[in-house]
Amino acid sequence: MSRGARIPNLGGARAFVLHRPHATVQAISRQLAAIGLEANDCWPELPPDVLAGDFVFFDVDMGFDDQFPWRPGEAPMPLIALIGSEAPGRIEWLLSHKADAQLVKPIGNSGIYSALLIARQAFEARKSLAAEVAALEARIGERQTIVRAVLALRGNGADEEGAYRQLRSLAMGWQVSMEEAARRVMAHKSEGLGDERPQRA
Repeated sequence: MSRGARIPNLGGARAFVLHRPHATVQAISRQLAAIGLEANDCWPELPPDVLAGDFVFFDVDMGFDDQFPWRPGEAPMPLIALIGSEAPGRIEWLLSHKADAQLVKPIGNSGIYSALLIARQAFEARKSLAAEVAALEARIGERQTIVRAVLALRGNGADEEGAYRQLRSLAMGWQVSMEEAARRVMAHKSEGLGDERPQRA
């Protein structure tokens, strides 16, 4: 965390431990209880109410895709991997699930708290980055719509600059953004109305 960042209070959070019955589960549950988290152990699958959970610990050694109610890499909460084997196939599977933190087994009497904090920060950073990418993709899509609308208006005999001015004039007349005006122009065109100009609202 950056200097001065506040460490979040994890008390009351809910964690699921997806691991076969083992001393590892007991060690994790003890530490979670000491921190103030509710621990839910499960195997071989996560229960439906996991979607209301805050963290998931999962066993890399015996894990498989069908244990999760989401696609690999799309978990809606921070994931913490429990690693015993470093076999290449297991590590490759782990990477496909994009765990936010990891713990090497056997689990001792410490390490859970720091793993929780690291996982939460990594998860939030990943969510923020995904939102930024989605916003950029949306902006690119809007610009492409404007380009297509300008090309459609050029079909009315205007040059590119004139078609852009026409689109801007339509946006002003409709009192909408350029993007919305472009969408209306393209909707008008897709309705099979030929080369007639869209009417102002």
